[in-house]
Order: sequence, then C-alpha cells, then structure tokens
Amino acid sequence: MKIQFDAALDYQQEGINAIVDIFQGQEVCEANFTVYSPEFLAKQQNFAFNEIGYGNRLTLSEGKLLENVQNIQLANGLKPSERKEVNRNHLDFTIEMETGTGKTYVYLRSIMELYRKYGFSKHIIVVPSIPIKEGVYKSLEITKEHFKQLYDNINYNFFIYDSSKLNEVRDFSTNDGLEIMVINIDAFSKSFVDPKKDNKTNIIHRYNDSLGYKPLDLIKNTNPVVFIDEPQSTMSTPIRKKAVKSLHPLSIVRYSATHKEKVNLMYKLDAIDAYDRKLVKQIEVGSVQTEGVNNQAYIKLVSVKVSKGFPVAKVEVDAFKNGSITRKTYTVKQNEDLEQLTDRIEYEGYIIKDIHAVAGNEYIDFTSKEDVIRLGQSIGAVDEKQVKTALISKTIEEHLDKELVLNPQGIKVLSLFFIDSVGKYRVYDEEGNAENGEYAEIFEKEYLKLITKPKYVSLFEEITDDEKDASAVHNGYFSIDKKSKSSNKKDKFEYFKDTSGNVKADEDTYSLIMRDKEMLLSFKSKLRFIFSHSALKEGWDNPNVFQICTLKDAGNSEIKRRQEIGRGLRLCVNQDGERIYGHEVNTLTVMATESYSDFVSNFQKEVESDTGIRFGILESHSFANVVLAIEDETPVYLGQKKSEELFKHLLTQGYIDARGKVQDELRTDLKNDNVKLPEEITENKHVLKQVLSNLKDAAGKLEIKNKDEKKRVKVNKRVLDSPEFKELWERVKYKTTFSVDFDSASLIKECINALDNRLKITRGKLHYSKASVSIDIGGVQAEIQNNSVRTETLHEEVEVLPDIVGYLQNETQLTRKSIVEILTGTTRLPYFKINPQKFIEGCIDIINEQMRMHIIDGIQYKKIDKTEYYSQELFENEELFGYLKNNLKESTKSPYDYVVYDSGIESTLANDFEESKNISVYAKLPNWFKIDTPLGTYNPDWAILWKDENEEKLFFVVESKGSTGLFDLRPKEQGKIDCGKKHFTALDTEMIVAANMEDVTNEAMMK
Repeated sequence: MKIQFDAALDYQQEGINAIVDIFQGQEVCEANFTVYSPEFLAKQQNFAFNEIGYGNRLTLSEGKLLENVQNIQLANGLKPSERKEVNRNHLDFTIEMETGTGKTYVYLRSIMELYRKYGFSKHIIVVPSIPIKEGVYKSLEITKEHFKQLYDNINYNFFIYDSSKLNEVRDFSTNDGLEIMVINIDAFSKSFVDPKKDNKTNIIHRYNDSLGYKPLDLIKNTNPVVFIDEPQSTMSTPIRKKAVKSLHPLSIVRYSATHKEKVNLMYKLDAIDAYDRKLVKQIEVGSVQTEGVNNQAYIKLVSVKVSKGFPVAKVEVDAFKNGSITRKTYTVKQNEDLEQLTDRIEYEGYIIKDIHAVAGNEYIDFTSKEDVIRLGQSIGAVDEKQVKTALISKTIEEHLDKELVLNPQGIKVLSLFFIDSVGKYRVYDEEGNAENGEYAEIFEKEYLKLITKPKYVSLFEEITDDEKDASAVHNGYFSIDKKSKSSNKKDKFEYFKDTSGNVKADEDTYSLIMRDKEMLLSFKSKLRFIFSHSALKEGWDNPNVFQICTLKDAGNSEIKRRQEIGRGLRLCVNQDGERIYGHEVNTLTVMATESYSDFVSNFQKEVESDTGIRFGILESHSFANVVLAIEDETPVYLGQKKSEELFKHLLTQGYIDARGKVQDELRTDLKNDNVKLPEEITENKHVLKQVLSNLKDAAGKLEIKNKDEKKRVKVNKRVLDSPEFKELWERVKYKTTFSVDFDSASLIKECINALDNRLKITRGKLHYSKASVSIDIGGVQAEIQNNSVRTETLHEEVEVLPDIVGYLQNETQLTRKSIVEILTGTTRLPYFKINPQKFIEGCIDIINEQMRMHIIDGIQYKKIDKTEYYSQELFENEELFGYLKNNLKESTKSPYDYVVYDSGIESTLANDFEESKNISVYAKLPNWFKIDTPLGTYNPDWAILWKDENEEKLFFVVESKGSTGLFDLRPKEQGKIDCGKKHFTALDTEMIVAANMEDVTNEAMMK
C-alpha cells in the first residue's frame, strides 16, 4: 500500500506560495562556477583541469524582495517585515506549520516550484537529529512518483550527506539538474569551536585529495537554498547558526510548529488554525487516576539544586494536615525528618542523610532506611502495576472500539505505547532466548480478556487459535545490539537495548520505523500495537495512530504532552493510501495519569511556551488582512496602518488591555451585539463581519463575567445617624465570651453510635474518565464525555498499620483512654485494615463533629461588658465596591446607598426589606462583624428592625439560608448558627434563620 498525496490542498499551497512568491520577478537563471583549488592544481600539475559547477543566483533587487515579502505577509494576516529585516545578502524566512499538517511535503514542493519557476537547482535540508533525517529521506522516497507526475516527469537527485561518500558532494555541485542534500547539523558544526585543530573538525571542513577541495567550500559555491527543519533545535546555538551561514545560502527558510525565533514570518498555520480547519486529529484525553490510597510512606524526588553552597531537594510527600492527607511538595535539606514534616508515623526513620547534586546522578538517601531515591523516582506510590494495567487495558479497549467503526471504512487502527525501559517489554536469558517483559505480559493478558467481549464479535467472529496468539498483534521498535551467548562466546544473539534516541545505534531503529510505515497501515499486517522507546519522541509518526499511551517509569524525564500528541496528530489514511478528513473519523485518544482538567491546563501552557501562541490576545496587525474590496481580482486589504488604528480604538474602548488581552467588556458587547467600532468599519457590512469574526475568535468560549459599571458603595448618613438605626445597633453591637461544659461519657457513646451508623470505608479506587479537547484562539478547553466515567477497586495490601490512637489523640484532643473506648466500642474497627488512612480520616471527622455538637449543647455566652462592642463608626471606615448587574441593590433603609449581596437569596431578601412597610431600617452585617465560636468565627447576614401597626419594635438578627430545615445544613454550619443564637440571646436579641420574607414575617407575628 502506498500513501497517496493530494496536490490541491489549499493550506499547503498557501505555505508553498508564501516562499516561492518571495522571488516573484526573478528571471530563470543559474550561476556557473569553476570547481578547482590551488592546492589541487599544484598537486596534480594539471592546469587544464576545468570542471564546471552549477549554483543558484539571485537577480532581484532588495526593494522588489521587500515588496513581495510584505504583500505575502499582508495576505496571510501577518505583521509586515520592515526594510531592515529583508537583507538581500542574508535572506531569512519562517514558515510555521502545526505538527501533522505536512510541513515536510510543503518544503519539498517548494523546492520543486523554486526550480520550475526560477531555476534554483541546489537545495540543502538541514535537520537536527537522526530520526528527522530518516523521516525526511523517507518523505523524499515516497513523494518521488507523485512529484514526477505533478512536474512533467521531473528528474532530480536526493541523498543523505555521508562523510564516507564525498563523491555525492561533488555530484551535488557539478550536476546541472535539481539536487537535494539532507544533512544533520552535527555533520558540519564542529569546525567553529576551534577551526585550527583540523583533527577535531567535521570531515566536511577538511581538505580532501579526491575532491581537490574542502567539501564545504564545494557546497557553499552553489549558494544553496537552505531549508531548516525544526530550527529551534537545528539552530539552537550561536555555533550552529554560524555553521548554517557557512553554507553561503541564497536564502534560509525555517520550518517548525514550535519556533523559538520567528524571522520574517511568511505563513502561519498554528495549533489553533490546524484544529479549526480540521487538518489534524481531534484530541481526547483518557484520564486514569487513583483515590483513597495513602497507606505507606510516599516520597518522590522532584528536584535537586545547590543553594547558598549547600544542596537542597524538593520532595513530594503525603502530609497529614487538618485531618486529612494532602500530597504536597517541600524543600528539604540534610537531617530533615520527614516524619515531623508530614506528621505521619509512616515516615518514621526517613531522615535525610545525603542530598547528591551532581548532574546526572542526583539522589537522596536516609539515615536509618535503605531506600535511595533518584531524581524523578518515587517510593511508596500506589501499586504501579495496577495503574499500568489500567492504562494498557483502557488503551486496548479504546483501540477495539475504534476498530468497530473504522475497519469497515478500510482504515487500520494503530496504538502506540511509549516506554522508558526496554526491559519492561522484552527480556533475554543468557542464551538470547527472548521473553515478554512486564508490559508485554500485561498487554497480552488484557488483550485476550477484552477480545472475548460480545461487543467485539464482529471483529473476532469465532476466535481462532491464530487470533488467540496475542504476540502477533504487538511488537517493539528499539535499537538492536548483539551479545555473546553464555554457552558459546563466538555465537551472538540480537537484543533490544535502551538508548538515548540520538546515537548511531538508533539509526537502524528509525530506518525500520520509516521503512515499515506503509506496512503498518495495511490490514495484511496483524501488527496493530506498537511499543517504542520514549527517546524516539520526535521525527517520526504514523497517520493511523489513534491511541497514545505513555507508560512512564519513575526516574526518567517526562515526555512533553505536545511531543506525545504529535506522534498521532496526522490525519489517517485508508487502504488505498488516501487521506481521510473530518473529526468524526480522526480522533486521537491520549491516555494520561492526571485529571483531564490538569492535562488541558498543562497542555495549554506547553502550547503557549512552545509556539508563542497567546490565547485571548489581539495584536496590532490582527486586522491587516481584512479585505476591503476586490479590484481586478486582486484583494485590497485594510493594511497595517489601519489595523494599528483599530487596535488603538479597541484599547480606548476598554475591549483589550495594553498587551492586547481581550477584556470581559468586549465579551459582553459581543454577546449583546453592541460592539462599538469606528464608522469606517461599520458602514461596510462585509468588513464589519470580518472584524467581528476576528474579535469573536479572540474572545474565545470563556464565560462572560458581568463586570458592568463597577461602583463604589457610599455611606447613607441619613440612615446611619437615624435614631432607629442607633437603637438597632445598640441591640446587636456587643461582644461576648463563652464557656463550655459537656459529659464525656455521653460524648463517647454518641461517637460510637455515629461511627457505627455513618463510617463507610472502601478500598482505594481507580477512576477512568474521558474528555474531548478543543483549541481556539481563546484557549484550550475540555468537556467531559457522557457515560465515560468508570470506577474500579484497587487491591492494595497494607503491610504496617499506623498508630491510630496517636493520630486521633492529636487531631481531637481527647484522652487516649477515651479514644480506645470509642475504637473498641465501634463495630467498624475491622475496616481499619482495609484502608487505614481513610479509616483515620473518617474517625477524625465524625469524632470532631460529635464534639462540636456536645460543645454547642453545653455552651454558654455572656456579654463581656459595655466597653467591648463594634462601633457604629466602622460603617464609615469600610470601603465597599460592587457591580450593578452582579451583586448590588439600591437601598434607602440601610447604612449604605447599595446593599452588597452574596447570593440570590440575599438579593431577594434585600429587595423584600426595601419594600416591606414593617421594616424601617436594616443592615447587611459587614465582614468585620464576627462572633467567636468553638467552630471558628461566625458572621451572620442581617440585622433588622421590625415594627407592627402599633409601632411596637422588634429586633432580629437574620441568617438567610435556602432551606431552614435542620438536616439541610452541614453540621459545622448548623453549629455556628446555634452558637450565634446563644450569643444574641445573651444580648436580649433574637436570631432567626429565614429562607424568605415570609419566614421573617411569621417569626415576628408569633411574638
């Protein structure tokens, strides 16, 4: 099966034209040069030698080049380059294309077009690594037939630079046809460290007898067009940049999805554009997470550095805080006791002994524990095998679900597993006999279990013995080495080995992956699940990868999400090699061990960091390519100057800030179709439509926060100084103190009953959920999919039980005797062994709750004296703000001209208080009005003065709740309200709980 190429894709043609049209007006020409050197002639004594070479030659003026460049940029909605940025002698341009959209095809087509239109025949593709080099060469191979059909049987030569085949360099310079060289940057960048040490330089810089020239001198005479693949790596240092310039390029053209430096950006198809135009797969994230398993000492070494001359480490641990376990990161130094740090006995003996900060060998060890934890490694994590099994199983299930849909359409489904250690996939005995490693064992077991499910009957009608051989559906792509057999040292066997991904041994691996690309896409091959080394993270992909699962081992560097996702972003192909479009077919499932919200948040940060995309941002050139009119089939654009003026207008209106970040004012006006734009924009509906479209894209799908008309709330002196308000304040302003008396025997009994009735302990759980990810200029969003959440039980053996009595004593302040009575009295104690930490946390919550209830039953409040109170003047000292459409109500009866409310119930009550003839004054009690309780401070909602028809006055403090039922409130919340009632009783004032005005009226009428 051969992959088919479509020459008519508009976005690829745009990328091609963005470079080719720079040279519009260039006459078709080529430059001849003589290939010889004085050294060679002197040696050969052959002055008649005169071999003609061919090179590129530029005839355009700098002014014409600049004009071409700016016209292209304007049409593509990009900021036009300035005159100083387009130097005829150092032409340098950038193309930005998202991974998976065919940037390699685009620059190969650009080479063909530059040759066809202008005769530029010498081209060099510079790559940063072995895998990209192999990928480019594979692309040249599989596009050759396509280009011959497209360009009238064009004849051209391509090769990978090899220092042992320098005759290819001579052919490159002397042939008069189209020549394409692929070269790794490392092959010609070593002469710039110390050019004098010839033996330390690349061979390309050394004089060669057979050439009679230095290979590089031969190359640079051709003035090649140099295409830089992944310049953020290829040209990552000054030395590498100098090496590229040493090629004497007619022009440099950079291609990447993640540029660090954008020089004269000519075309942009970024992650947002690619997703919006459905040129890459839609992404969904399958999240596998654990819950409720913290029963042993978990320690992960996050980082090590030297601070003030001493090494310090960041460690992640499970700390016991406020009655529950929280995973936290702490900075620790030598002799730090993790038991004290975490307040957990499980960490007994984990005292930091040594922090080793030597790069590449960072670790920590302990004074009385044998554990050594290296950078990135952890101990005490949830049984990794259970998590890895879940990841593998869910990946297989997602794979089979897609096969049900895509197999009938002639689309083969592939899944990719990234692993860090080859030994997890394949192991060998001393004779070279291969056996499955841990991951392969898990895979085959889970695969055989899943294919027997009834829903997959159409895939496996009657499962034959052949199909039961799960080993046929998976294989690994790793570097291969040879080792002597134990029985016979001369007899060697091949084995998979771990490598970094960029050494010589990896070349065969990359070559194999590329060579097998079409084979993997065919139903003729049973191979559908690929295991590969995490080091092979860039430079290759396969269009039919629909699932990616990274089985990370602790202690190894984490592959970035964008690198992972990039291996499967390309749109899939069918059995005829035809590209299939549309997100209904093209969905990439990424399996992760983080929540989908965390995945999306981190993914957006990576996109912003890698690409420079600024979500929710407008720029001064954002409107330059708005089309004003079409004249003689040529569009007339708004242009850079007018775009800058519109940008300033948006800034003046408060629609964006100085950085161009969209403000909620713009979102609100967009929602209400009330965007204020200059008349020259609004008078042309076609122009207006384009501008509004740009604004809506930048505003994104973010929720609109109604920040309309922010107002400062002022004091209403008429109410504040009125006799009635002073009378009301006199009844509520005083402070109190409380005392507590309760029966410990009764408390113990109630704790036992509560534990028996309410303590529910389960084993740890593993949750799986799936969310769809979308990308637009407003940001990266995720939406949980319907019916995608599933939960499984984790079976974890607990080796050492913690000191439960000590824990409970610290957290409840009860005596050991009382705690032992409670634990021995409850029927729930056997559950302690199932999940010790959850049992302890549950006991703490219930015992503390019962203590609160007993405390409240026995609490007594007493007014301190007449000098301790909240002064009425405090109302005048507070600075309040609110928003008219959000949380403000106009008021004529309270101490402020507006009431700042916190909820819909408070809003309704404030409105009712204003309208009620029975209420003459009231106050929303400010945050500084606090009552001390054993459960923390309490701030009631309202103080009101009620008068009946006979002008008899009643004073109330009101707590506004959606429901007034006792069992509808949380125990702690109800406890604070009970304390509040006793506080106001001590002040001879009544406190009531009200859901509406009717509740207030009923309470008043009962008096």
